[in-house]
Amino acid sequence: MSETKALDRAEAVKRIEELKRDIVHHRFLYYVLDKPQISDADFDLLFRELQALEAEHPDLLTADSPTQTVGAQPSTDFKQIRHRVPMLSLANAMGNDDLDKWQERLSRILELSPEQEKALPFVCELKIDGLSIAVKYKKGKLVEGATRGNGDVGEDITLNLKTIKDIPHTIKAPEGMTLPEELDVRGEVYLPVSSFNALNNALEDAGNDLFANPRNAAAGSLRQKDPKVTASRKLSAWIYFAHFNDPEITEPETHEETLKLLAAYGFPVNANRKLALGIEEVKQFCDEWSEKRHSLDYQTDGVVVKLNDRALWDALGTTSHSPRWAVAFKYPPDEAETVLESVEFDLGRTGAVTPVACLKAVKLAGTTVKRASLHNFDQINRLDLRIGDTVIVRKAGEIIPEILRVLIEKRPANSEPLVEPSNCPCCSSALQRNANEVVLRCTNYNCPAQVERRLTHFVSRDAMDIEGFGEVIVAQMTRAGLLKDAADIYSLTEESILGLERMGKKSAEKLLTRINASKSRPQANIVFALGIRHVGIRMAEILIENFGSLKNLMNARSEELETIEGIGPSIAESIRQFFEERENLSLIERLQQMGVNIERVDAETEEKLPQTLAGKSFVITGTLSMERSDAEKMIKARGGKSGSSVSKKTDYLVLGANPGSKLQKAQELGITVLDEEQFKVLLGANE
Repeated sequence: MSETKALDRAEAVKRIEELKRDIVHHRFLYYVLDKPQISDADFDLLFRELQALEAEHPDLLTADSPTQTVGAQPSTDFKQIRHRVPMLSLANAMGNDDLDKWQERLSRILELSPEQEKALPFVCELKIDGLSIAVKYKKGKLVEGATRGNGDVGEDITLNLKTIKDIPHTIKAPEGMTLPEELDVRGEVYLPVSSFNALNNALEDAGNDLFANPRNAAAGSLRQKDPKVTASRKLSAWIYFAHFNDPEITEPETHEETLKLLAAYGFPVNANRKLALGIEEVKQFCDEWSEKRHSLDYQTDGVVVKLNDRALWDALGTTSHSPRWAVAFKYPPDEAETVLESVEFDLGRTGAVTPVACLKAVKLAGTTVKRASLHNFDQINRLDLRIGDTVIVRKAGEIIPEILRVLIEKRPANSEPLVEPSNCPCCSSALQRNANEVVLRCTNYNCPAQVERRLTHFVSRDAMDIEGFGEVIVAQMTRAGLLKDAADIYSLTEESILGLERMGKKSAEKLLTRINASKSRPQANIVFALGIRHVGIRMAEILIENFGSLKNLMNARSEELETIEGIGPSIAESIRQFFEERENLSLIERLQQMGVNIERVDAETEEKLPQTLAGKSFVITGTLSMERSDAEKMIKARGGKSGSSVSKKTDYLVLGANPGSKLQKAQELGITVLDEEQFKVLLGANE
């Protein structure tokens, strides 16, 4: 902060405007696009610098400053919901000194004696690194859910919230208690670390971009237009606050009582909390969880500290940005100093070559770190990274190790810049970079490393699901010359398998049984197993919903593919290119010869209702009495298509309760609008 104090007024004006622009930009990336470009710690530095400058020059503080506002404007992709009670942010405490200053402010405003100050009760709760939500219940039923948005208005994510198992659709009052007529609860949706790792592994297998951390993955999952995608991500939630809207109900007097009542209603309430007397016990709790938090299956980047007595909340009030009765203690980012010993190159199934930093082992965030992804050579050049460099390593989002910076002052005198490889580290074929990509790729389809990765993907659970046929078996078989591609799996014999290390007769028989059973896998799983770039399991399901079988998909034209919701030109081009490659067509032909069914329409789409909605496109808006997913299945079972956005290609808009902006757009485009009864009549007429 000393640098900001040295600024004269003209420099302060300029710097404040720069900071405002940067903070608004990064808030938009974080809250709306779920694609932050800087860490939370770096964002906090910008925010605190702006606060310090505005404190030094109070006449430069404006109502639209990021220090006076919350979050970011809600996305226009969703209907907007106004919060009955604003969702404010929390002021940050970056260490024990800040906690002391916060308590001093409380004591001054409340006019507490030293004895009262020491015994002031606080509730300490782990700060969950997820997406803030507000959920409304009427007469015990979930009726509405929204994101924080800008604090006053959020995005309607009701249907997506209903897919999260932790969030009850209905609540009941404990025996002897009355349920409020209306209840607004606040909480945090998060993605467990285990689910995050599984999701990123699946994205990597599909050749898609990875999520940077669980918070971004949770936010992106919760803002999906298709609730089925949200459901597949296995999100969880903690509820930490309630607003009662019922004059007949006496609200709890303390925050701890509120949490216990929420748990009694059936809400998920985090048990990792403490009722602390005085700020010293608060500090002890924060210290205790500094290391313990790394053993949890969810991310926490700090501790939320609230006064327990809710009567004091009214006495203290709020600023335009945050309540005075609460503060967020933030842990510093976990960083460690180590040495870059070498750089290896990892080869993916699509030929992508990823540089990996091999580090001198160092303890970081509760684990030993020896490797860190460098993503691509652009990052190596940006860091000016060299073998032997002393580097600062940080866990990005406490999950993925990354090299933050190089300590140039400790660089060995004889160090040399790293040279970008020109040949594949496995097969020595030439590497090339496709247009608009930073990734180097091996162009040799038969590269042994690519073959192994493709086969490992092919037998995985979401693909052909051949249990017992893991990475080790794949490696043994390819190196023994038994497998050159996926079709060879179906030529394996008991005799050939018995030649493998640790493979007995019984194991061989089981493996062959599972291989044979995989021939009748659902069409979507077979499509996913082929490893088409940008086609994950959900995209494969969408493709089969529209084309019925792999064989039909092979003949689909680019313009047909692009009419499907969620498929743009790049994905359509990737699919078409795949089916134009001679090696891929040969593989599919051989798989079919071996008995893998590429023509069957799966049972779910096999019900032969009259296809009188064939070629018709539907969009549903608002809440129907039936589940939206059931309505979409009814449309598809009759040959229609269900999308999530209105366009000139939409034939019908199905109108539920509380519709969003799609109704106005449909009216502007002259699209036929059906209420739910008309929609049911249309479905019934087509049976």
